[in-house]
Amino acid sequence: MARLIRRKVSELKSLRLRDKMAGKFYKIRCKDCGNVQIVFSRASLPVNCIVCGSLLVEPTGGLAKIKGEIIEELGHGEVTS
Repeated sequence: MARLIRRKVSELKSLRLRDKMAGKFYKIRCKDCGNVQIVFSRASLPVNCIVCGSLLVEPTGGLAKIKGEIIEELGHGEVTS
C-alpha cells in the first residue's frame, strides 16, 4: 500500500514539473499579410510566415519573442479547425 502511494506521489510531482516546464502553443496572425499560423512559445528556430515570409517568432533561448498578433492560446492536445 505504501509503495502505491509513493508511486502516485512521484507521478503527480513529475506531472506538475512537466506542466511548469512545458511551453504553450499560440495561434498568431501575421502583421503583414493577415495569415494565421500555430506556433510554439519556446521555438528554438525562427518561424516565418508561410505566405509572405516575414518573421513571426524569434528564438531567445527560453520563451521566444512573438512578432505577430496572438489570437488564441491553445491547450495541449487541443484540436482546432
